[in-house]
Amino acid sequence: MLNRRTLMAAAAAAPLAAFFTRPAVAAEPYVFAVDGIAIRGADPVAYLSQGEPVQGSRDHALMWGGATWHFSSAANMELFMADPRAYAPQYGGYCAYAASQGYVASTVPEAWTIHEGKLYLNFSLGVRRRWARDIPGHIASGDANWPALLA
Repeated sequence: MLNRRTLMAAAAAAPLAAFFTRPAVAAEPYVFAVDGIAIRGADPVAYLSQGEPVQGSRDHALMWGGATWHFSSAANMELFMADPRAYAPQYGGYCAYAASQGYVASTVPEAWTIHEGKLYLNFSLGVRRRWARDIPGHIASGDANWPALLA
């Protein structure tokens, strides 16, 4: 027999039941990309060769790691093709500080660091300042957390 108390209890439990039965969230892609473009179109090789972010071109683009990478020149694209892991940002281009803290976050091309020949990106310039306080420690934590953060 349905009464008012039973209906009220069922109505109150519905949101809780929905929370526990929500569908599984898909894993994060291996490479952070906006509209399928890694590093928001910046040339990953230029960080190492020119010491600054340089916007790439659709004329020099390739797919790697599930994302499209843009390069400022054919020569940079060839360098990347020969050894992508030498030029691609660590932690799939997700925020290196976030990876060190146990989560993933987006990045901007302007918030970058080269440490021991590897490219690290951060969410913002402010986060990059926090990252810079202990780069070796953050890398150790990020390496321990990665790639399980994508699951």
